[in-house]
Amino acid sequence: MKLSFLARAAGIAAMALLAAATTGAQPNYPDKPVRIMVGASPGGGTDILARVLADKFSPVLKQPVTVENRPGASNTIAGELTARAPADGATLLLATNTAQAVAPHILKLKYDPLKDLTPIGLVAVMPNVLVVSANSPYKSVKELVAAMAAKPGGFKYASSGIGSTQHVGGEAFNLATGMKSIHVPYKGSSQAHIDIISGEVDMMFDSTSSAMGQIKAGKFRALAVSAPQRSPELPDVPTLAEQGIKGADVSTWYGLYVTAGTPRPAVDKLNAELVRTLKLADVQARIKALGGEPGALTGDPFAAMNKQEFDHYGQLVRDANIKAE
Repeated sequence: MKLSFLARAAGIAAMALLAAATTGAQPNYPDKPVRIMVGASPGGGTDILARVLADKFSPVLKQPVTVENRPGASNTIAGELTARAPADGATLLLATNTAQAVAPHILKLKYDPLKDLTPIGLVAVMPNVLVVSANSPYKSVKELVAAMAAKPGGFKYASSGIGSTQHVGGEAFNLATGMKSIHVPYKGSSQAHIDIISGEVDMMFDSTSSAMGQIKAGKFRALAVSAPQRSPELPDVPTLAEQGIKGADVSTWYGLYVTAGTPRPAVDKLNAELVRTLKLADVQARIKALGGEPGALTGDPFAAMNKQEFDHYGQLVRDANIKAE
């Protein structure tokens, strides 16, 4: 999905905001603390964005809004807990396309992410970026691929879990280059970063939201952006396509969901609050500093995008023969 798609959806988002504003919400929602479930470890991109939302939501909802990290199983543990929570709007989920579009094609889940969760809206889209340790000898994708060709099966790439966008990105890269690197899954990006920095694992196709801090700190070297265009935050880093690697673009998107069956007035209130939050200058600046773009889809248009992505990644999983390991 190209980032420019979000700009074209701005008009749809504006209409969704108007609809939410005119619908009205039950005055007693929420009548207890709200939690945002996150399927990744603290410090990663999903966690960062969830804490931004919690900070902005709490004063308006007039309730404590906390972030609860439940990493593992390709972010789906948090998804299952949200799906099984009472449908009162007190449990939200900040999910990525890992759990919403990729993992269902690889893992046997105990819930249906398209039916058991109600979409609130798209929060952000981040391009993935191919990174190596700053101490790595590889300064370009060309050098990396040449080394992989000279040592078949001798390179390892990290991910935040089986079925994550990092996993899919790595396999798409293998497919596009004809190389074979070994997948090393972790319970979150922040844990994988430790082994990338030390050189224990050779590379990672991480989202800019979690990798940007390490890149700016000089611990990661970014070799390529896995998107149709360069990232404004990494203007000197070429895309994979610019370096001759086509068909391997994978981006990470983040969406807010609530338990299916939550009363419509509560859903509308959350919808309106998300749109308000994403229009705040400091929130937009935070998302852009992570290399991404704020979302511009809510409600049904966002649900349609999720289904389209679900189908897209299902095909990619089949083409790359990605399986649970």
